[in-house]
Amino acid sequence: MQGLLTLCTTRHRQGGSSFMTEYERSGVDYSVLDGVKRAAVARAAATTPLLAASGAREFEGSRGATAYVVEVGGLTLAMVTEGLGTKSIITETYLEQSGESRFADIAVDAVAAIVNDVISVGANPMVITAYFATGDAAWYTDERKSLELLAGWQRACEESGAAWGGGESPALPGMLTGAGIELGGSAVAVVPAGRRPVFGGDVRPGDRIVVLPSSGLHTNGASLARRIVSGLPSGLLTPLPSGRNLGAALLDPSVLYPGFVRALLESPVEPHFLNPITGHGLLKMMRPAADVRYVLDTLPEVPEVLDFLVAESGMSPAEAYSTLNMGFGYVAVVAEADADRTVDVARKAGHQAFVAGEVVAGGKSVFLPSLGVEYRGEELQIS
Repeated sequence: MQGLLTLCTTRHRQGGSSFMTEYERSGVDYSVLDGVKRAAVARAAATTPLLAASGAREFEGSRGATAYVVEVGGLTLAMVTEGLGTKSIITETYLEQSGESRFADIAVDAVAAIVNDVISVGANPMVITAYFATGDAAWYTDERKSLELLAGWQRACEESGAAWGGGESPALPGMLTGAGIELGGSAVAVVPAGRRPVFGGDVRPGDRIVVLPSSGLHTNGASLARRIVSGLPSGLLTPLPSGRNLGAALLDPSVLYPGFVRALLESPVEPHFLNPITGHGLLKMMRPAADVRYVLDTLPEVPEVLDFLVAESGMSPAEAYSTLNMGFGYVAVVAEADADRTVDVARKAGHQAFVAGEVVAGGKSVFLPSLGVEYRGEELQIS
């Protein structure tokens, strides 16, 4: 299975194969997107000398990390900009089909996309800004939707421990079509005094991998879900085995993990790597430069909605775990001696958590023994 997976990934990147993943069929081709990201990182790095005029310096390890980190005026600050993607389209369609509005929940999703990234360099969110773009300002005339959106955004900021600092709400007729809304924003976070930013450079054999489960789709895979829904006779109202309908499950809000990271940074634990599992799935485990093998002996329970999407799409386990979160919400790699303490910190912060595996010597890879799935370092090239 691994040989085929590696061959197909490599050949697809080189343009020499017709291999196409289910996610690419839904319009999301990471082999294209990641190439642009790598080019952007290179051009952005060329502007680094301009920081000197402000008396600032960057942490080089943050280029290509989940957030950009600089030191200025005695503070170490992390910054990120993120967007929700097409999940808002599911919300609009679900309202039409069911009469139920879930705009507060996708506001939480959008904030989660932002803060779950910025905390992963070991920083606590301080300020969050919002970007709400529509194709027509008339979107806001439906107060049920717009007020729920604002309430959800406020709630997510409060849960993240950050002030909502403002934002922008452009109407873009001709650029955005239909009656939908695009959600995004940015955050500034502070690395606590006495702490170093976390970029994964300290990961070493013997470390343990602590997993905090996801609540469902989170912020990645909405385009795939929409493609699958379009082929179902009952659409978003399709019943799942539990009796819930598909739309309700897809719109379960993402888990916000800032409370966990904040508590972890207040503890004696020195995290070696922190990361949400979103786009690229478990390939994100290989973000650090460390040439090590991540062995995940215990997998989280797969949320029902993700099980359904995998079954309907016909994805293999290898494709599923490198596309969706498959129950992995957030990972923390820590020293063996800190593993149980990290689990305890997470549980006291209101999260489930467990030790899922360990880091061992070997070429950069992620191995899931129970599924016989292995991913290699060359399959994640985002920086």
